[in-house]
Amino acid sequence: MRETIVIDTDPGQDDAVALLLAFASRDALDLKAITTIAGNVPVAQTTANTLRIRDLAKAGDIPVYCGAETPLVIALETAEFVCGPDGLAGAGLPAPASAAAPGHAVDAIIAICRAAPDEGVTLCPLGPLTNLALAFRLAPDILPKVRRIVLMGGAIGLGNITPAAEFNAYTDPHAAAVVFGCGRPIVMFGLGVTLQAIASHAQISRIGTLGNATGKAVHGMLTRPRPGGLGSDGHPMHDPCIVAFLLWPELFEGRDCFVTVETGDGPLRGRTTIDWNGRLKREPNAHVVAAVKAHELFERVIERLATLP
Repeated sequence: MRETIVIDTDPGQDDAVALLLAFASRDALDLKAITTIAGNVPVAQTTANTLRIRDLAKAGDIPVYCGAETPLVIALETAEFVCGPDGLAGAGLPAPASAAAPGHAVDAIIAICRAAPDEGVTLCPLGPLTNLALAFRLAPDILPKVRRIVLMGGAIGLGNITPAAEFNAYTDPHAAAVVFGCGRPIVMFGLGVTLQAIASHAQISRIGTLGNATGKAVHGMLTRPRPGGLGSDGHPMHDPCIVAFLLWPELFEGRDCFVTVETGDGPLRGRTTIDWNGRLKREPNAHVVAAVKAHELFERVIERLATLP
């Protein structure tokens, strides 16, 4: 049986690859919708980018809904210095030829959860958690229909936007605190594992020779110049780990932990404190993934990307 999922995203190059992997894996994943959020770039641009990626994959049957423009409490800070002015530097994609669906992303998440089958919906947020937090606060009745939340965010060690914080958690820490406190099963992919998810030079070259438009776009994104100080020299594929975990959980290792999010307005804003060794004696609220078999991951991703237009 296919797993019913919603992807919440702010493309971003690694978000783009995650979406393409999901489009190429519809034998295993029942992707009900893609919802967009402000993060790497403002939400109007993340929505346009999602539509550009959907056009690339010829997946126009999957609805895209535009979501929150700002975090819950604080002002939006974006990351064009990493992703480029439009968020998809290197992809070479044209403007979208299709449009977003009518209605707001939060309403779409609520409606999809309420209509979900008995096994529920897996929510896959790849960016700041604003849309999910709003949905949970506006419609707490949907929580029993949330099978699990598999998210990219946080860090077990150093951050990438500040010394303490990973970008998604930093951008909307209040939303992250709501989600980590929601009581539903969470699988957390923080920087400790996603910075391991870097394709080899040989694998990147193979992507460039797939002979399809998808391979050309992904190769361009993986070979664009990368600013320093982000924790790696190559381009880590943070967000594809989320979709890959749904498909191939055997490639990942982690443990159940208690996780808290710092919401104060100071140098620790957005820090995720992960009780890896159980010192706090608190009930775990997330399965924190810490290791990935990166080479095998990209071998499988390349096989899937080769099936797209």
